[in-house]
Amino acid sequence: MVSLPLHFQTSENGGAYPGLTIDASESGLLIQTLKEMPVDTRIDIEVLFPKKVNSSNFKAEAEIIWKDICNWDDWEGYQYGLKFIQISREDYWKLTQILIDPTRLKETDFIEKRDHNPKLIIETE
Repeated sequence: MVSLPLHFQTSENGGAYPGLTIDASESGLLIQTLKEMPVDTRIDIEVLFPKKVNSSNFKAEAEIIWKDICNWDDWEGYQYGLKFIQISREDYWKLTQILIDPTRLKETDFIEKRDHNPKLIIETE
């Protein structure tokens, strides 16, 4: 369970929308937001790390593979299952470190690793 704020953009609209990660895996994210989008939409996401975590934000391109309507108190929103399409090696490393030990989000020594090959393409059948 990884709960962090995020913002995202669709290729259809240049504006950024807020959201929240609910869960994460090496292949994608579960997010919630007020923005309605269809399945198969590709979005650019940026997960925002707390300032005390000495690291840049996590960025990736993802595709919506499922959605669900959710009701919270007196408003309606959406949950989306996202599959990563493109992610840098550096950001993939950050994600795996968080998945291994989520307490890293509370540490101040979360150090970035740099790689000479900046893109990791996740291929699916």
